[in-house]
Amino acid sequence: SMRGKDLATIFFLGLVVLTMLACGAEQSVDVKTITANPKAYVGSDTCKMCHLEHYDSWQMTLHSRMLQDAEKNQDAIIVPIDEKTIREDLTELGDKLKVPADQVYVPKVEEIKYTIGSQWKQRYLVEKNGDFFIAPVQYNSETHRWVNYHEADWDKRPWLLKCGGCHATGVDLEKKTFVEPGVGCESCHGKGSWHAALPKTAVFEKRQTIVNPAKLTMGVAVQICGSCHNRGKATQHKGAGWPVGYEPGKSLEAFYKSTSFEGGDVKHVYANEFSKGHHQQYIDWQQSQHFREGVTCTSCHYVHQLGIAPTRSQTVGAGSQQCFECHTILNKTTAHAIHSFANCVGCHMPRIAKSAESGDIHSHVFVALLPKDTIDNPEVPNSCQTCHKHKDADLKELQEKAFPGSLDDW
Repeated sequence: SMRGKDLATIFFLGLVVLTMLACGAEQSVDVKTITANPKAYVGSDTCKMCHLEHYDSWQMTLHSRMLQDAEKNQDAIIVPIDEKTIREDLTELGDKLKVPADQVYVPKVEEIKYTIGSQWKQRYLVEKNGDFFIAPVQYNSETHRWVNYHEADWDKRPWLLKCGGCHATGVDLEKKTFVEPGVGCESCHGKGSWHAALPKTAVFEKRQTIVNPAKLTMGVAVQICGSCHNRGKATQHKGAGWPVGYEPGKSLEAFYKSTSFEGGDVKHVYANEFSKGHHQQYIDWQQSQHFREGVTCTSCHYVHQLGIAPTRSQTVGAGSQQCFECHTILNKTTAHAIHSFANCVGCHMPRIAKSAESGDIHSHVFVALLPKDTIDNPEVPNSCQTCHKHKDADLKELQEKAFPGSLDDW
């Protein structure tokens, strides 16, 4: 009958409403109570419960694999830990060693707690007297060789104090702990306990409890990158090599002082203040025209996006195609007349810095270093001689060929 159908329809609709209410119901939460507690780290596994796509894309990046738990996953160790091979490679280094090759500490596989990196090199964390230390042997993955790393004082350099805050998330120096290995969500977005605890219905309050770098002013946002792609010392904690106390959205210089050649660092910086060492891109960038014009790290690099990166440097475009997103070649004159194949990176981002092997990473000052720069100071490299073709070429001939007449008043 019609009445029976109507009752069935009403019953069905009621069931649907009840189901929706049951699924969508969120427990009432007192916002003031939650935000009255100190903010704390919760870990990326908490973030993924709502931000799965971002979490998956982050897992494709180097940040997520900066520090890996070797006890949970021995596959994180990318090379056999063979003591004989390691000592043979160390012997090849000769006088570069401060400790004889046969006396350098080589960890056993079961002693390795965490691995650090894998793209250019890999280092290994071991535990001693309740502290983590970086073992004094390093594997260079591109050249397949073992080299030394602080072999004379490795156990005098606590990893958490010297490096931990840029390898792990949520480091607590007093407790000697961290929340998660790697550069997790909260390294850039800040502590997430308030954000995770608030219900989705508290949408506006929830937004205000987390840092979104895209919504910060660019000058402040880029300092998040600079907090680790940098070299120097903490200003708020003696002996720390990373900006202890800094949080995303704050001013970095209040917590960190970058190194410089002028300040006496001849090991990591050239005389022209270009970087020799790795994780110093922020120092370079601050000297660049990009810095002055407001072109920041995320103008070229992404932090997380879906899919496999076109380059291992996580740039939006591959190689010099990234440059052509903004730049156009107008006149093929001087050096551009010779190198007309549009390899911007080759000259303007010369390979003069070192991560594992000399020249394996690019300068980020975005300036082509000319042969005459090396003529002026032989300790300063030039773009031309980073190319194998010009490696041993005469500097004056190179300068004159690329820029005719530029040495007339030399």
